[in-house]
Amino acid sequence: MVKRKTAYVCTECGAEFPRWQGQCNECKAWNTISEFVVSNAKSSVRSATAGYAGQTQAKVELLNTIDLKALPRFGSGFRELDRVLGGGVVPGSAMLIGGSPGAGKSTLLLQVMCHLAKEKSALYVTGEESLQQVAMRAQRLGLPDDKLMMLAETNIETICELAQAHSPAIMVIDSIQVMHVGDVQSAPGSVSQVRESAAFLTRFAKQNHIAMFIVGHVTKDGNLAGPKVLEHCIDCSMMLEGESDGRFRTLRSHKNRFGAVNELGVFGMTERGLKEVSNPSAIFLSRGENQSPGSSVMVVWEGTRPLLVEIQALVDYSQMANPRRVAVGLEQNRLSMLLAVLHRHGEVQMNDQDVFVNVVGGVKVAETSADLALLLAIISSFRNRPLPRDMIIFGEVGLAGEIRPVPNGTERITEAAKHGFKRAIVPKANAPKQPIEGMSVIAAAQLTDALEAIM
Repeated sequence: MVKRKTAYVCTECGAEFPRWQGQCNECKAWNTISEFVVSNAKSSVRSATAGYAGQTQAKVELLNTIDLKALPRFGSGFRELDRVLGGGVVPGSAMLIGGSPGAGKSTLLLQVMCHLAKEKSALYVTGEESLQQVAMRAQRLGLPDDKLMMLAETNIETICELAQAHSPAIMVIDSIQVMHVGDVQSAPGSVSQVRESAAFLTRFAKQNHIAMFIVGHVTKDGNLAGPKVLEHCIDCSMMLEGESDGRFRTLRSHKNRFGAVNELGVFGMTERGLKEVSNPSAIFLSRGENQSPGSSVMVVWEGTRPLLVEIQALVDYSQMANPRRVAVGLEQNRLSMLLAVLHRHGEVQMNDQDVFVNVVGGVKVAETSADLALLLAIISSFRNRPLPRDMIIFGEVGLAGEIRPVPNGTERITEAAKHGFKRAIVPKANAPKQPIEGMSVIAAAQLTDALEAIM
């Protein structure tokens, strides 16, 4: 018998080791190294793909002789999905979409496939649900079901053989965690199976110019399950987020070889499936009639467009020796750092106060332009004085108390003016050179300048 060759792969970063060890030397994570069987899986993949039609022999070309034709994108039927993908679906690309159970991954892809099946050959492969379950969902959503081809199979070789016979222009694999390659001696969902299955499907999609959506599960921490190499081999990685009992879902791209990274699309969950939200700023700004203390509006830049969101803060006297610092939708460590800046340069003492901050609508803000809006919302709650309802705020706050500029400052102010805002507190370097009609801009160079403007 041929002895099986094994390797040990870190599920976080994809690093390989000759033997098992408790900690990964590359990413320093503990208990993330799993056994990976590489006996003859690569040879099976080569032999399985060798007979596929459309496979061309590789050749060396000069850089200036490469054909630079525009990528033949086609629309998915959802403008928000097309925005996240960078302008539409690219043939021959592998796109990974992850999300927690109940987020709507299968529902969104079923809607997309039923729409595209009216014009293109489309194949939906389900490994977790039966064909009857998918048909019941399509009937409940009122989708056209007379053109979409369906397949219930988990063996990768069988799926690719059937797809080769029917030549679809777009495919869905739901999901990668239940697929398996025959020659890999491990259970579906393991590191080796996910790795080989993803490599097999990606190679098949590129050789046959098939646009392929791959559904992936997430861990309890909210990260994509499986080895990190899964995200490296695909062209676009997206995450569909939202509470299962919530109304809205956000689709964010974390990797995209054909468009902007960190692009955001917003959908609403209805009885008829997911509906795209064309103006998400209006949803995240659905405030009450009376302006309450501790609320401020900021403009974040998501991919290629500005987005207005509301930040709420609650400051209350703490009954504990160590006051609580809770941040939802923002980075916890940055909140503690900004409170130290406020104490040092704003002369505001909050050592005996609990501070709770929240981004309304479930949006996660990662950029530093939220610093100034966050601090002014905290001051508003602490002083019990509401900020003007028609004011927007953005800017990065440095450790020396200076207000640093952020990218696309003028575009942010212009977007706020379109939504009826009349006043803005922005970094001095982001002040527009030409006045914006209907907008009064206050340029702040230091944190004290912004505090004086609201007091």
